[in-house]
Amino acid sequence: MTLSNPYQAYQRQAVTTSKPEELTNMLYQGMVKFIRMSKMALQTNKLADSHSYNLKAQDILSELIVTLKPGYAMSDSLLSLYNYMNSRLIEANMRKNVEILDEVEGFAVELSETWATAIKQKAND
Repeated sequence: MTLSNPYQAYQRQAVTTSKPEELTNMLYQGMVKFIRMSKMALQTNKLADSHSYNLKAQDILSELIVTLKPGYAMSDSLLSLYNYMNSRLIEANMRKNVEILDEVEGFAVELSETWATAIKQKAND
């Protein structure tokens, strides 16, 4: 008999019970986390780990792209930004370049903070 990891069970519960805007916030936070982990792995010469974390950040961007609703100006702008970020993550992964990861992290942090602010404002309305 195997016991479930309580943290994984908590994460699964959080995802299945969250509102769409909260899920988007989780994705942004996850992307920031994986970019930072990729940078740390690069800085300690753990290239395979950096590659793995970078791919996870790219997967999150792919999920964010899928959630966009076409035909809206905001969606079109976000799509352009997400595609740019993804191409930069690919380049950072190929070149093993921390500076490029810093750039993408900046965008990800800004998106995460902006989204969190929007959620708070919506809750106060």
